[in-house]
Amino acid sequence: MNEPLRRPTAYDTAGVEVHRPVPLAPVPAAPLAPVQQGGIPSVASVVLPDGRVVTGYAVAPAQPEPVAAKPAVSRAAVNVALGGVGFLAVCGGLFLLTAFITALTALVTQLVILAAVLFSGWAAVQVLSARGHRGGTTVNIRKATFKRNHFHG
Repeated sequence: MNEPLRRPTAYDTAGVEVHRPVPLAPVPAAPLAPVQQGGIPSVASVVLPDGRVVTGYAVAPAQPEPVAAKPAVSRAAVNVALGGVGFLAVCGGLFLLTAFITALTALVTQLVILAAVLFSGWAAVQVLSARGHRGGTTVNIRKATFKRNHFHG
């Protein structure tokens, strides 16, 4: 483990391959394309109080979208007007509906009164009619004596 360090000799570098950089031939500059105005923003640099320089593109502030022109009449007013027109269109039907319900109520009331009159007439005929023998025990008394409201037979 603790072997003494050896110095490299000339034979030790025989397997090493050395590459030397070759300079590149200069390339002719390509012609620059014309830049449209406003296509690429200009680069701005700002020096901070502590001496640092910040470089970046200038950002234009966001422009708000143009507001559409307001209509002459508000939507709420249009909705109220349309609701009023619809209510007026329905009023005739509502009047007919209430008239129908009133007539139906009067008819049912008259039918109930007619049934009560007919039933009471039938009941009166049943109670007051004399149809002969109505059931029960018939007692013929020929000779009976009543003393002090007591019957002795």
